[in-house]
Amino acid sequence: MSTLVGMQLSGRYRLDAQIGAGGMSTVYRAFDINLERRVAIKLLHREMASDSDQLERFRREARAVAQLSHPHIVGVIDTGEDENRPYIVFEYVEGETLKDRIRRLGRLPVDESLAYAIEIARALGSAHAHDIVHRDVKPQNVLLDAEGSAKVTDFGIARSLRDDGLTADGRVLGTTDYVSPEQALGHDVDGQSDIYSLGVVLFEMLTGDVPFHGENQIAVAMKHVREDLPDIQALRPEVSATTAAVLDRMTDKDLAHRYPDVPALVADLEEALAIEAARSGTSTGEATAVIRTLPARTQRRLPFRMRHSIPLLAVIAMVGVGVALIAILAKEGVERTDSGTGPGRVSTPTPQGERIVSVKSGSPRDYDPLGDDEEHAEERTRVVDRDPGTAWSTESYQAGIQGAGKAGVGIYIDARPKVEAVSLQLETPDPGFKVTIYAAPPGSVPDTVPDGWKKVGGGTVNAKDKTFKLDTDGTAYRYYLVWITELAEGASDAQISEIRLSQKVPA
Repeated sequence: MSTLVGMQLSGRYRLDAQIGAGGMSTVYRAFDINLERRVAIKLLHREMASDSDQLERFRREARAVAQLSHPHIVGVIDTGEDENRPYIVFEYVEGETLKDRIRRLGRLPVDESLAYAIEIARALGSAHAHDIVHRDVKPQNVLLDAEGSAKVTDFGIARSLRDDGLTADGRVLGTTDYVSPEQALGHDVDGQSDIYSLGVVLFEMLTGDVPFHGENQIAVAMKHVREDLPDIQALRPEVSATTAAVLDRMTDKDLAHRYPDVPALVADLEEALAIEAARSGTSTGEATAVIRTLPARTQRRLPFRMRHSIPLLAVIAMVGVGVALIAILAKEGVERTDSGTGPGRVSTPTPQGERIVSVKSGSPRDYDPLGDDEEHAEERTRVVDRDPGTAWSTESYQAGIQGAGKAGVGIYIDARPKVEAVSLQLETPDPGFKVTIYAAPPGSVPDTVPDGWKKVGGGTVNAKDKTFKLDTDGTAYRYYLVWITELAEGASDAQISEIRLSQKVPA
């Protein structure tokens, strides 16, 4: 195909250089002679043009992307055909791909990674609103322009995955490094598949590498089906629990636990970016631009100086009103103290020298070994959803737990693979009940209490936000059980809205 460099398509587009190639098409930097501007042209291979199915996919890509007008999507300018060679004309983006940037720099700054994830998510949200699922989200398909802004491109291979599944005639279409579990299994996919793939991209930006490697692409795809992504905080300790929780939910293999749509994801990514920027006190690269686009409610997490750009003359003028400035800064200090920088909507700050442990959204399990083995199982994920407005509750015990012939009931967190937790924080709308906190090592969950469990803490939950110090004797455990032994006076059940484990911040 290199011999095509120098030729003109339809007497208008001069092919200047080949800048990309795939199994279906080749991409060229070209020059639009009529409008005197650079463009990018995707030219379908001649042998593909003779295949009616491939030709239709190519045309469908042009029609699909032509519907989209978004600052973070590479736009379609024109389509045409020259001597039975169909082509699509795109805006030309001067810069590098996100993959190139990761290869060049290794892992990216945390706030910059989140900023790119937000821009890509916003682009995918626009596509999903037009009933278009990308299906091939990867850093190779994200272009970074001269200003550093991300632009999503290449909807072509992605759409062929919908028709052919993961493989066709023994050929793997696209890379499996970012494939969602349902896509790897050949199932129909929707926008949640794009969210999973974007989660893998975010993981790569934060760590500098994809989560799974294997002997071939099928082996990698099956790891996406069967294995959890490595713990991001173990690989990058400075990542906040909020960011880790968002990443976990993006890449949850259970569609019921994964983000249902892009708007919900974007809201949490924006909050995570604000938290990371507030923690560091600075912003880097594209994060600086994205921070200016955050909703006002999210920007309130940021320090005053990061929310407002103050010109030099304004600063000079403010010198004359020092009293007012002090009042403003004092008020700002109160706002920052109230807002905090912890994960999600945490109302009690994490103790000094500790950080919240990131756990999977599906990690909580109700525990009723002396009853029917279920204790409102459908509510269990609420204790880690970072929403104090939702809660898991025990069943109703009018005569108390002991009156039902039970020593207790509870709920435990699977902190896989294991963690040496130093405190456990409970939020509840109705305090007054008593708990014992147990821990158990990796392996099977103990069948009864206390056999197999080690008592590490407990007491009365005498406040809506209660933190218990844990005595693990330096041992890392996988399971942490909140065992409710006595209900509050006059209550027939106990409710827990949030459970958070904390560990020491590494030296």
